[in-house]
Amino acid sequence: LQRQAEQTCRQLLRTQEEQEQLLQAAVEQAEGLEQSLRNAEAVLAERAAQLRDAQVQLSRNKLLIEELRGENRRFAMALQAAELKQKSMEEKNQLLEEQASALKQLIGKITPASLSG
Repeated sequence: LQRQAEQTCRQLLRTQEEQEQLLQAAVEQAEGLEQSLRNAEAVLAERAAQLRDAQVQLSRNKLLIEELRGENRRFAMALQAAELKQKSMEEKNQLLEEQASALKQLIGKITPASLSG
């Protein structure tokens, strides 16, 4: 009975040591998981900050695009006005050239008549 008690005691000690080793391994694994979790949280926080920065930049870019579109519309209207003015000037120039040609012809007719008179 004493041998059986000693054997049981040794077996209990081995079981207790095994459980302590398992517990220690579980604690180490939990600590490793906690560290992994902290690292993942840090990476997520950094990525979230990057996304916020990117969103701010995107908002700025959208505003710039709208400003550029407005400027582009103003330039297009100014170009259209300049083209209309150029066309009007070309028409006036053509009219002046026609009038100058008519005056040259008239002077050409008047000059020989005044010289012969």
